[in-house]
Amino acid sequence: MDKMKNSISPEEYERIGKEIESADSPVGIDARKTHIFILHKLNDIIERLERLEQKENQNESD
Repeated sequence: MDKMKNSISPEEYERIGKEIESADSPVGIDARKTHIFILHKLNDIIERLERLEQKENQNESD
């Protein structure tokens, strides 16, 4: 987790931690929220990658 902590600002790290924490969970996080958050971020990455690939394909065809 230290690697992730170094790649984002401390403020963002804390915001994410507070968003997924759960006092009711034995591990301290809400698994459902955590998975939704991860899937949402993966979707963002996929969309960004698709846009980059489209740009690259346009540049190759020019």
